[in-house]
Amino acid sequence: MDINFGQSLKNMRIIHGIGQVELASAIGVSKGIISLWEQNKREPTLSSLSALADYFKISIDDLVGRA
Repeated sequence: MDINFGQSLKNMRIIHGIGQVELASAIGVSKGIISLWEQNKREPTLSSLSALADYFKISIDDLVGRA
């Protein structure tokens, strides 16, 4: 079973023990945006993907499940 971006993001958040509000604040978006990404109702911009990858210290490929 493939893991989608939303599930991957949620998994990373849980592994790192942070909430949506903390992650949103760290990368400069709203909590609602994080929620929409995790539900696969919106896709992040390239700059947001880059910010997420930097925050979690992983590649964008790892974040989106292309590794």
